[in-house]
Amino acid sequence: MMLMVLPLYKWLLVAINLFGGPVNPNQLPSSPAVVHPLYVSVTEINHNATDKNLEISCKIFTDDFEKALAGQYNKKIDLFNPKDKAEADKLVSDYVRKRLLIKLDGKDIALEFVGFERENDAVWSYFQTPAATAPKKVEISNSILYETYEKQLNLMHVSVGGNRKSTRLNNPDKEAKFEF
Repeated sequence: MMLMVLPLYKWLLVAINLFGGPVNPNQLPSSPAVVHPLYVSVTEINHNATDKNLEISCKIFTDDFEKALAGQYNKKIDLFNPKDKAEADKLVSDYVRKRLLIKLDGKDIALEFVGFERENDAVWSYFQTPAATAPKKVEISNSILYETYEKQLNLMHVSVGGNRKSTRLNNPDKEAKFEF
């Protein structure tokens, strides 16, 4: 089994070198299974005209998210099997709401936490806010995981009236604007 993993591990190191910059072998994890060369989150923002609200979902790799939460709140948390679901909800909600700020047509909005769920090796967190009319301009400040990973990148997709626009933010860039 290990003989099969080693070539994959070597190719992963090549990919890190090509796409992620120089690799210091002394900084690599001891197990190839924990190599995680990309640090990425995905945020989906959708204006739901029927329900007259803005629906926001954030997908973050669980291991990255747990590391960020531990660093921020000085406590270890298991998002796959939380001992205290209410506490996990609060930590996830607080973390994302401090790092994902949204303005609709120049006005700050408050994100209402709906919940979070796990999906394979990631966590989806869900938020919503009232939005009776389709916004013409959506401004976002997204710094999710920036304090934890220097090479963090955050993908964002915004949909209004069936029109979808996307962008990518690389740490330290955190501001994006979408006009519809």
